Amino acid sequence: MTSLPPDPALHALLAGYAPTPGVADEMMAAAPRPAWGPFLRHLAAMTPSDRDAARSRAEQYLRDAGVFYRLYADTGAVERDWPLSPVPVLIDRDEWDGVAAGLIQRAELLEAVVADLYGPARLVTGGHLPAGLIAANPEWLRPMVGVRPVGGHFLHLLAFEIGRGPDGRWLVLGDRTQAPSGIGFALETRMATARAYPGFYPTAPVQRLAGFLSDLRAALEGVRITPDGGVALLTPGPMNDTYYEHAYIARHLGIALLEGEDMAVRDGALTMRTVAGPRPVEVLWRRLDAAFADPLELDPGSRLGTPGLMEAVRAGRVAMVNALGSGVLEARALMAFLPRLAQVLLSEDLRLPNIATWWCGTAPEAAHVAAHAEDLHIGPAQATCLPFDSAARSAQPQGLDVAAWLGRDGAGLAAQERVTISTTPAPEGDVLVPRPMSLRAFALRTPQGWRVMPGGFARIGRAGDPTAIALQRGGAVADVWITGGAAERPAPLPGGAPASRPVRTVTALPARAADNLFWLGRYVERAEHDLRLLRGWHLRLAEGGATPGPLLAALGDHLRMRDCDPDASLAQVLAGPVAAARGCAAKLRDRFSTDGWVALEGAARAVADLDPAPGDDAARALAGVLARLAGFTGLVHDNMLRETGWRFLTLGRALERADAIAWTLAEFADPAAPEGSLDLAVEVGDSVLTHRRRHGSAIDRDSVVDLLALEGGNPRAVLFQLATLCAQIDALPAAQEIPPGRPGPAARAALRLHTRIATAEPCALDAAGLARLRTDLAALSERISEGWFV
Repeated sequence: MTSLPPDPALHALLAGYAPTPGVADEMMAAAPRPAWGPFLRHLAAMTPSDRDAARSRAEQYLRDAGVFYRLYADTGAVERDWPLSPVPVLIDRDEWDGVAAGLIQRAELLEAVVADLYGPARLVTGGHLPAGLIAANPEWLRPMVGVRPVGGHFLHLLAFEIGRGPDGRWLVLGDRTQAPSGIGFALETRMATARAYPGFYPTAPVQRLAGFLSDLRAALEGVRITPDGGVALLTPGPMNDTYYEHAYIARHLGIALLEGEDMAVRDGALTMRTVAGPRPVEVLWRRLDAAFADPLELDPGSRLGTPGLMEAVRAGRVAMVNALGSGVLEARALMAFLPRLAQVLLSEDLRLPNIATWWCGTAPEAAHVAAHAEDLHIGPAQATCLPFDSAARSAQPQGLDVAAWLGRDGAGLAAQERVTISTTPAPEGDVLVPRPMSLRAFALRTPQGWRVMPGGFARIGRAGDPTAIALQRGGAVADVWITGGAAERPAPLPGGAPASRPVRTVTALPARAADNLFWLGRYVERAEHDLRLLRGWHLRLAEGGATPGPLLAALGDHLRMRDCDPDASLAQVLAGPVAAARGCAAKLRDRFSTDGWVALEGAARAVADLDPAPGDDAARALAGVLARLAGFTGLVHDNMLRETGWRFLTLGRALERADAIAWTLAEFADPAAPEGSLDLAVEVGDSVLTHRRRHGSAIDRDSVVDLLALEGGNPRAVLFQLATLCAQIDALPAAQEIPPGRPGPAARAALRLHTRIATAEPCALDAAGLARLRTDLAALSERISEGWFV
């Protein structure tokens, strides 16, 4: 290896960096590997504060983008920030080309194996695979036998866990064929790491990843049955540990993000439930385990799948990425047979070897293996069998002992060799220390053949327990840079070649997404109204002192009816509607801009941090939170296209505002309301200046009701909201069969309500009239739900 030239700063950075004897290291051989030289010099030239700032930039990017994974613990599932290690793993391009060639060969081999298992089954009948290994494997799906996938291929996207052994060779530690995850996380890890080193990365000879995303979109579109067939990503839902990635990929590829309930099978075809009626889905990228995909033919207890999905697959009406049943290839025992199968199916040796694996057979056979472990050159640690179930899978040792375990595959058992994987630098204070790592790589089937992502991400052992590289055990993640050659020009985001004229398309809106947008609008508006009421309460508390007057008491009672106890913690009181809004937005991550999410998260944090003294301090703090929430509302409304999604968001906001104002008037514009109630109503309706311009300092019930209920030009007035509701409902696609020229139930209800209020006098909106108005608004909300969400 070529030594780096003398550099005091570099020597200080690497001081004490001592790879473990007998363990390969990604950076250091006899000297730092050449691929690391330029980056190490750049890192050494940075001061400790510069390196801290670099890490902060990367972490800030990830926080702003909302990148998270879900950690499962005894106390429940919680969202955790993506645990970035800011020092990437650098691999020379020539070396990586060899790894990629091995992974491509492996992808072809796995395709040939799974095609045989669900086809002629020659591998089993010919004695190349034990029947028990396949037939008793829970991932082998009998309904898929004899089914030929659309396009002829079972596998389209693969992930591989690989590691470098003590002798420097790369080994495959595991295959991910069921529902491979990590592409989105790899891209975000690259974005964050690039932000950390703006003075190095843009001109560095590092292979870029955006082109892989473009190829991914083209590959998905390439397996459509018809030119305009729908493409969607199937997710288990927001509680899945990699849900962020599902939303990220769907957003960047411009495809629908669906849950099982969003789809139905009609006449053998898979359709998506949208606000405009059913729409065909021809390509489904499955991020859901196959057993849960169809409760009719697979797992009857599944609540995540779509009944009849197997029917659509069998009929050749939908292409699955990857095919149902492909999870059978993840059985670790299968790795024991892959070297031989490569000879049988490809007439080649495996270019990238497995970690050494033995098939122990059924339980009696396994006992024989254990008794003769020494004769078979299997150590006693490998001859101890553990049940192969979800618990054993999660308990699999990581890091330095990544493959020292035995597992049950179906009816039999398998053993794997203990292996020591390589280490890579990770920052600890002002120096670098070696930490064990494994690498996740990705392969994509394209019309030109398999393509391997030039990079991926590495899982890094953590300080204190360096063998724990799994995220669920506290491991970190680092980018992987494939270096060599000239610096690449950044590839454009996916979108295809520019056409001579831009083509505008409107993507069908799933009914569930419309439902969440509608309620997002309602919850945000509800939170804003609660903030205004609470601010009014604290202002009057400051004015009146500790002894509450009649108005303060009435306002307190009204707040409690809205589940906003003014005597409780403000953070606790406001947490409900803000958390509900965030929950709706979280289910819409594929449709939300990063700026919108950051603004909502900022408002949620501001609510969580509320702890002012009652009175003026609380009023000022509430005004600050109100400004943050209003900023989110303005940002979203200003940036969203005036398409169907925006209409449902607007409908929710208009309905909630109309109801809130009607309720406020019913309480505080009542003739029996305490003195000062009319001023409070105008204040909460954010119309103080407008009322003064029109009526001066005089205030009476008719002027307040006219301004807040009957003024069509006031964006806070009930009539303004009803006009908005009529306009937006009229512009919605018809989800039900309606005779031409006749409005649907929701449109008729909105029109009747608008007409009644538009022709009303203030005296008609007494307590009974306002109560009827609120009842009719609730009924209109039901008509909207029945028309588009059910």
